[in-house]
Amino acid sequence: MTKTITGFSKLSKSEKIDWLVNTYFTDSTSAKTLLKQYWNADEKLQQLHDEFIENTITNYYLPLGVAPNFLINNKVYAIPMAIEESSVVAAASKAAKFWYDRGGFKTTVLSTQKIGQVHFMYHGDTDKLEQFFVALKPKLIVEAKPITQNMEKRGGGILDIELRDKTKDIEGYFQLHATFETLDAMGANFINSCLEQFAKTLKAEAQAFSLFSSEEKDIQVIMSILSNYVPNCLVRAEVSCKVEELTENDNISAQEFAEKFLQAVNIAEVEPFRAVTHNKGIMNGIDAVVLATGNDFRAVEAGVHAYASRNGQYTSLTHATIEDGQFKFWMEIPLALGTVGGLTKLHPLVKLALELLGEPSAKELMQIVAVAGLAQNFAALRSLTTTGIQEGHMKMHLMNILNQFEASSEEKVKLVEHFKSNTVTHSAVVAEIEKLRR
Repeated sequence: MTKTITGFSKLSKSEKIDWLVNTYFTDSTSAKTLLKQYWNADEKLQQLHDEFIENTITNYYLPLGVAPNFLINNKVYAIPMAIEESSVVAAASKAAKFWYDRGGFKTTVLSTQKIGQVHFMYHGDTDKLEQFFVALKPKLIVEAKPITQNMEKRGGGILDIELRDKTKDIEGYFQLHATFETLDAMGANFINSCLEQFAKTLKAEAQAFSLFSSEEKDIQVIMSILSNYVPNCLVRAEVSCKVEELTENDNISAQEFAEKFLQAVNIAEVEPFRAVTHNKGIMNGIDAVVLATGNDFRAVEAGVHAYASRNGQYTSLTHATIEDGQFKFWMEIPLALGTVGGLTKLHPLVKLALELLGEPSAKELMQIVAVAGLAQNFAALRSLTTTGIQEGHMKMHLMNILNQFEASSEEKVKLVEHFKSNTVTHSAVVAEIEKLRR
């Protein structure tokens, strides 16, 4: 049977599934049954999920967990986290409890500007283009008014538009570089709509500009699109305490732990191979909350990693100091998030997650998400510099291994008890299962 198809998107969901299971699976009945097992019994709710994306065949579940006891700016939160990786929620919860007794997390939104660009080609006199832009700029803002007026009523809108000369990189390449304030919306659709209007105005006004030659009037717009790099949409999260208050492990003094922790951060600041894994741990916390609140974790990831490379080398997002007996650990990170628009008012669990957080504004959500990342990094570095990462992680991973071997409830109870005092490895778990079953 051919594995290509014409008109797949026009088929009903059942027809799509029939074609897929009959074409790609040896046991079409089992495949079809599995896909249908993940449908929601509530037809209206299932239809809502079906319409989020195209060619939907079923739902794909991720666990939604909660990390409680986060004290942020003297307010207590239980933070929702959607993630598949063992030990992330546990680590965040442990870090939250640790810092709750030491004053909690302090956060500040430093700026909230977002960026969009119209990329265009112009082959002519640059001085003429600059004169043209002086006349063009107010018209760009006026002709975008139908798009921006509602945002402006709420205090947002277009902040500025610049003409940028990029001809040193590509011959004839220029940009309209625009900054925006989108308030509680992530703002992608708003920004892109403004940019496309800018492009129309740019081309039309160029045709009417008297100083341009016929060739110079022929400005070619390549594309109009927002940027997910938002270095001026920044939030800072930090924790601090006296060094002697860091003690939690009998095998290491507070001073030694603080110094090892500091060196671990320093290594991530100078060694890209370490920095990537270091920052991945931060994103474990950030992505989980971003996903739970219906935001775009791919955009956040792209922007964060670009920010980590902003000085020409990929480096740590977090930093630490020990000064005058005081330990300080902090992070400044770009986060473009929204609490209105997109899935925030559509997905029932996103609405629940936002209610759990007290219906935060976009600025408040930035702070909560940053704290989740900082807490995750603290927990990871604490494990790495004391017991090692695998001890805690593998204990959390134990249940996954047991489920792979279809352990019964009775077997799980016995094996969990056994591994409270024994090292968890895949081979050790397999050996104990086999021993039990013999």
